[in-house]
Amino acid sequence: MRIAMLSYHTCPLATLGGKNTGGMNVYVRDLTRELGRLGVHVDVFTRSQDEHVPHVVHELGYGNRVVHIPAGPEEPRSKGDITKYIPEFAEGIRRFAEEKGISYDVIHSHYWMSGLAAEALSDAWGGTPIIHMFHTLGEMKNRVARSEDEKAGQDRLNGERQVLRRANRIVVATLAELTQLRFLYRADSNKMVVIPPGVDVSHFYPISADEAKQFIGLKREDRMILFVGRIEPLKGVDTLIRAMSCLDLSLTSRKNPVHLAIIGGEPDAAPQDMSDEMTRLQAMCDELCMGSMVIFLGKRAQDTLPYYYSAAEVLVMPSLYESFGMVALEAMACGTPVIASEVGGLGYLVQDGLTGYTVPDSDAGALCEKLTSLLGDNELRLTMGRQAAEYAKEYAWGKIAASILDVYKEVTGEDEAIPSV
Repeated sequence: MRIAMLSYHTCPLATLGGKNTGGMNVYVRDLTRELGRLGVHVDVFTRSQDEHVPHVVHELGYGNRVVHIPAGPEEPRSKGDITKYIPEFAEGIRRFAEEKGISYDVIHSHYWMSGLAAEALSDAWGGTPIIHMFHTLGEMKNRVARSEDEKAGQDRLNGERQVLRRANRIVVATLAELTQLRFLYRADSNKMVVIPPGVDVSHFYPISADEAKQFIGLKREDRMILFVGRIEPLKGVDTLIRAMSCLDLSLTSRKNPVHLAIIGGEPDAAPQDMSDEMTRLQAMCDELCMGSMVIFLGKRAQDTLPYYYSAAEVLVMPSLYESFGMVALEAMACGTPVIASEVGGLGYLVQDGLTGYTVPDSDAGALCEKLTSLLGDNELRLTMGRQAAEYAKEYAWGKIAASILDVYKEVTGEDEAIPSV
């Protein structure tokens, strides 16, 4: 079986923590690798953003490829700037397949722009079935937006509805996302199948805290609260900073300092190049006199994240909206409890009182209270961490990829029973 995997606006090999890199990158990369283990050939198509990077890269194993398709300028552009190049992207994929003499059994697209490219390719290839995953939804983003600038444009909303009409199957991460699609988009529930993202348990697993701390440069007595993600308003980092400013001073001292480490974004960029949100968060730390209590680490390689997760007392996801929350799953797999906003997929993923806590979004007081509970009770924290690691095993990529493969077989007719002779 051959799969054309479409990730138009972001490459699965990109360094995490950038503006357009996050859980979707990890999802596409790890799913492709796991499908390779199952004997499925996958070509991941993404828009070329650097003319000096080879257009075809073999870094996902099992003969699977990442193919960078020139579509518009070969340089990073915002998502709003590249919508007009979708037809060029689809045509580039069609030419690649023709030149290689390849036909694909399924098109698996990610995010709405890839879904539009999938439709064009399906038309060109005579109706190749489309499996689609949105990862985030424009209507949900608009519900939590704090300003007009944060809202999804009408092009995205229209595009999402177009993809919903055309796709053969929509993979949703949780029942919450299924419900959102039904009520906000009037989507056909018969098209939807609930399959959560997975986690690579061979990569994300508990590392001894002293070894993890040594690797990332912490002292044994240091205590770290961790955030990992893009630096944008809907991630709710401001709520976490306010919660840190409210912590009981008895929990932190020169002997056992407590720090908040923020992984993501570019904190050292020149003022004119720094994002508005990063500027706002750094100014907030100054206003609250946080000093060295908050450390902006910027981007970190995926290979180092298990050490950061394992060294942390707790991972916090204070998001206003998350379709799932892969960072939370990775942290739990490393034996780290999670405190997360009770929104979207996080409300399903984090088991309140067992693997961590869920709190109302934007509630710094509630978040501070749960941080205090975990920081003040070492036995509770360790117990939750053990339970989190065990729970995360249910999301091992081997199980998840097998479920995705079942969907491929369904839409291609391969799962039909063979009649007895």
